[in-house]
Amino acid sequence: MKRIVHLAFTALIAASISACGNGAAETATASDNTEAASLGGQSAVQDDESAKDVVKVAAASPDHTTLVAAVKQAELVDVLSNAGPFTVFAPTNAAFDKVPKATLDALMKDDKKADLQDILQYHVYVGIIKPEMLQDGQTLNQVNGGNITVSKKDGKTVINGTATVVASVPASNGIIHVIDGVLLPQ
Repeated sequence: MKRIVHLAFTALIAASISACGNGAAETATASDNTEAASLGGQSAVQDDESAKDVVKVAAASPDHTTLVAAVKQAELVDVLSNAGPFTVFAPTNAAFDKVPKATLDALMKDDKKADLQDILQYHVYVGIIKPEMLQDGQTLNQVNGGNITVSKKDGKTVINGTATVVASVPASNGIIHVIDGVLLPQ
């Protein structure tokens, strides 16, 4: 009888130790996952199967490296990687080349981050505006609170009378209208 109690007691202790060990492993795993999640937002999620969001579409385009660098500098990557939906008017590198280099360089500095955010947010509308929905005389309220105006000229869609929509690319969280000019808030 004493031997049975001893074996039962030993088994109980072994089970308790094993359970504590598993709990510690689960706690460590949960802690590791929390730490990994805190290192990046939505943009840090790896998914090679789903459609790309507006940031990933732009990042994959060799014509949008300046825009992507500006979005990173302005710390807007995670915001634009979220569910949206967003309509992004995305200037090409050639569009940014029209901006004086000194101005662009100044905007990329940390002390001008708020100005850069304002300009970039002027390129974003909350909602999806497909190409066929862009109408002559239409006014869109942008994320920064400013308005842009759509016009139609010679069969082309023009934003604020200066930037022509040259292509439209769907994304998982909205649509990108590629434009040949940089939009500046009033």
